[in-house]
Amino acid sequence: MYKILATETLTVNSKLFRVEAPYVARKARPGQFVVVVVDEQGERIPLTVADIDAGAGVITIIVQQVGKTTCQMATLEAGDSLAVVAGPMGLPSHLGNYGTVACLGGGFGMAAMFPIARALKQAGNKIIGIIGARNLDLLIWEDRLRGISDEFYVTTDDGSKGRKGFVTQVLQEKLEAKEKIDLVFGVGPVPMMRAMTRTTLPYGVKTIVSLNPVMIDATGLCGVCRVTVAGETKFACVDGPEFDAHQVDWDQLVARQALFVPEEKLALARFQERIAAQAGAKA
Repeated sequence: MYKILATETLTVNSKLFRVEAPYVARKARPGQFVVVVVDEQGERIPLTVADIDAGAGVITIIVQQVGKTTCQMATLEAGDSLAVVAGPMGLPSHLGNYGTVACLGGGFGMAAMFPIARALKQAGNKIIGIIGARNLDLLIWEDRLRGISDEFYVTTDDGSKGRKGFVTQVLQEKLEAKEKIDLVFGVGPVPMMRAMTRTTLPYGVKTIVSLNPVMIDATGLCGVCRVTVAGETKFACVDGPEFDAHQVDWDQLVARQALFVPEEKLALARFQERIAAQAGAKA
C-alpha cells in the first residue's frame, strides 16, 4: 500500500496527491509516469509524475476527475492509501541545451509540463512558457510555470485571464515574427497538441508531444496504447510517451481515444449511483 501524505484541491475537477513511493521517487525522471490502482478491484490508470522529492521518497501526482477511477481517487484524503503505484514507466524526456524552447501546457497538461520545463531550464535553455485553459478557474500551477519561464503567457478560451484565445495563437504569432525558437514541447488535450503540430510544421520547428492514449498494462504487452509514428506502430507506454509531433498519425489517435467512451460513461454512472446510495444510507 502507498500512503497518501497530503492532498490539495486545485480546481473543481482536479486534485493533487503527495504519495509515499520511495522507489519511484528515487528512479523517476521528468516525462515519466506511474500506473495507479486505487484498490484491489480497481483498474490501472496512467498518471504523470508531476513532481519528485527523492530525498523524502515522495512523488506528486495530479488527477483530473473525468472517469470512474479518477472520481473515486478524488474521494481519498491524507492518511488513505493506494493499492498500487507502479513505475516509473515510459522513457524520460530527452533533455539538452537546445537554445530557446517553447513549452505549451493546455488544460490538465500544465501539471505534466512543469517538471519537463524545469529540467529544460536547468539544462540551460531559455523557456517560453505558454499555458491555457477554458477559463481562469481551470488554470493549474500557473505560479510554478511562471517561476521557471523567461517569457510567460496565459490564455483562456473565454478571456477570463490573460489573453482570450488559445496557446497555439501565441505560438503562431512568435513564429510569424521570426522569433528564435529551437524546439517546441507540448502537453495537453489531443486537439491542442494536434493544432500545435499544424502550427509549427510550416516553419520546420522540431515539435515534441507527450501522448496519453488508453493504456492497460503499461509494459508493452497489451498493445492498447499503440500509436502510429512515421508509419510505424509504437507503444506509448514503452516507446514514449514523447514523440515527434510531426510524425504522429493524429487521425488514428483521435479515433482510438474514443474506443471505450461508452464503457467509461457506464462505469462512471454506476459509481455515482453507488456513492449517492451510500450518502442516502448515512443520512
